[in-house]
Amino acid sequence: QGQLVESGGGSVEAGGSLRLSCVVSGLSYSNYCMGWFRQAPGKEREGLASILLDGTANYADSVKGRFTISKDDNKNTVYLQMNSLKPEDTAMYYCASDDRGSYYCQPPFDFSSWGQGTQVAVSS
Repeated sequence: QGQLVESGGGSVEAGGSLRLSCVVSGLSYSNYCMGWFRQAPGKEREGLASILLDGTANYADSVKGRFTISKDDNKNTVYLQMNSLKPEDTAMYYCASDDRGSYYCQPPFDFSSWGQGTQVAVSS
C-alpha cells in the first residue's frame, strides 16, 4: 500500500507564503498523477492542482496564479508553493494521487488516494 506524507503546514498572516511537501513511498511513483486538495470545516473538498507524469500542471481557478505545484522525481516528493495566502485558504491540505488516467487529474480533479493532511491557517 502506498503512502503519502504531507508536511509544511502552519499558521501565517494574510499575504504570506507556505510551501507544502509530500513524500511518496510504496507507490510506483512514476505511474501516478500527483496533486493537492483541501477541505475546510463544513465545506466540500476542493481540488487545487495536479501535476502529470510529463510535468504538466493544472490548477483550480481559485488558486491559479498564487499556487504552484512541482515535483522532484529523484526525491519522490511533490510540492505546493502557496503565495499571497488569504484567510479563505484556511483548510486541511491533502497530498493526493491517481492512476486512472489524466482525465481525473484535470479540474475539478478526482484523486483516488491521499495522505493524512497538513493544516494551514491564514489569519487576517
